[in-house]
Amino acid sequence: MSAFKPLPLGRTIPNRVHAVSCSLPTIEAVRGYEEKKPEITAHLTSGYPRFVVHPLVLQLTAYYYKQSGFVGLKLWLVSSEKIANRLEAYLKSASSVTRFHADGIYGVAHKDDADTNAKAKSFLQHMGGFLPSRQAEDQLVKLGLLAKAAEEELYQGESETTIKQYLQKALPGASSEDLFLTGSGMNAIYSAFKSVSEIQAKKGKTIWIQIGWLYLDTIAILKKFTSSPSDYIFISNIFDLGALQYLLEKQGAKIAGVITEIPSNPLVQTSDVKLLSSLCKKHDVSLILDTSIASLFSVNVFSYADVLVNSLTKYTASEGDLIAGLAAINPKSKDASELRRLIGNSREILYVRDMARLAAQILNTEVVLAKIADNTLRVAQFLEKDSRVDSVFWALEPKSKDNYLAIARSPTSVGSMITFSVKGSLDTFYDRLSFPKGPSFGMKTTLICPFMYLAHYDMVNSAEGRRELLSHGINADILRLSVGSEPIEDIIEALNLALG
Repeated sequence: MSAFKPLPLGRTIPNRVHAVSCSLPTIEAVRGYEEKKPEITAHLTSGYPRFVVHPLVLQLTAYYYKQSGFVGLKLWLVSSEKIANRLEAYLKSASSVTRFHADGIYGVAHKDDADTNAKAKSFLQHMGGFLPSRQAEDQLVKLGLLAKAAEEELYQGESETTIKQYLQKALPGASSEDLFLTGSGMNAIYSAFKSVSEIQAKKGKTIWIQIGWLYLDTIAILKKFTSSPSDYIFISNIFDLGALQYLLEKQGAKIAGVITEIPSNPLVQTSDVKLLSSLCKKHDVSLILDTSIASLFSVNVFSYADVLVNSLTKYTASEGDLIAGLAAINPKSKDASELRRLIGNSREILYVRDMARLAAQILNTEVVLAKIADNTLRVAQFLEKDSRVDSVFWALEPKSKDNYLAIARSPTSVGSMITFSVKGSLDTFYDRLSFPKGPSFGMKTTLICPFMYLAHYDMVNSAEGRRELLSHGINADILRLSVGSEPIEDIIEALNLALG
């Protein structure tokens, strides 16, 4: 029997309380989710935790809302007092804000209108600032509103020490003090960006450069939190470091930092990291590298970055049931000492039970990655040879192969991600495919989604937006496949059947 059975709309992936993905089994469901159609959203009780407020958090919010006596207000429960302060400051210009604090839980309430709701939600999404689901669960148990927490394996020793010691295997030269565990990968990125910006602003450096098309919230942080619109520069072609060199020679005295993904999301392309690093060092520009797509255990780039960031939700939490991140400071960076202080103060601390859950999984990372990578190699070869497939992007596709192999830990360390498009109908292929379908990647479970529909639906849904995506080399109908550890025969058979 095949490892894959179609999942109903809204089923969590995996089928656990704290799952980080949920099933969107048809293109109609994807569109309905993006367009907030009630007949679709009514089935979505959970979802990726930075985008969808977890049902346990909603239950706790409803309790505190009633206890507080708030009327006509929207209450957000957040991960810390620090995030509450930031959200309050962010919303003050648009709405009167009321602070909430009870039982060690912090929140912010404001007038319940669509514009302010959207503004607050996007802010918390970018920061990774929602209250963690396990913290909400623990609080509900303390209040007697929940009988007990969901049963799961938790590490019984010193979780943070165990996690950091394992991460140090992939980060040579890093001490425990260089590694900052965060509440999400996005919070690691924001904390690194904010800290570098603060250091560089003292030198009159305020410009940030984005290399390649990156994950949507990384782009949002650069656009929203740089000093002015002119302080954000986008170099679309990840291979065009000549453009970066030109900018550095012309404006190097004003450029604070460069950020890119190794490889990029969703095109899985890799820049020349060695050259990129040398250009940044020459002009006193800080370099942030995000290794989430293939994992910091697949690529060796720590020595080139000032700060390496990584979503530990991917691969190290391969069961797919927790959200966490890492900001790792290169001890050889000239700003290492100041970065330790600033990132330490800025980041959201990983909740204690999330820490114990991560420690219970992280020791399996390299074994899981090896199995996933072996499957990825074979799936990529199948797709590249199939005449029904239009384009295939993965770590070793021709344009990126040499750059990737230069920093890969081995020729087979390719991660899980393959992005491809089909020659026939996207709708037909996607609807016929028996894989679990939803956001996220880097778990034991194979997972696929029409990525641009979920990340940039406004662009996908207009002719002008589609043209702009094509100008950056992105087909709006690409599918982002995260290969799992199921039997390779089942994975390829499912693809073959869906291709028709």
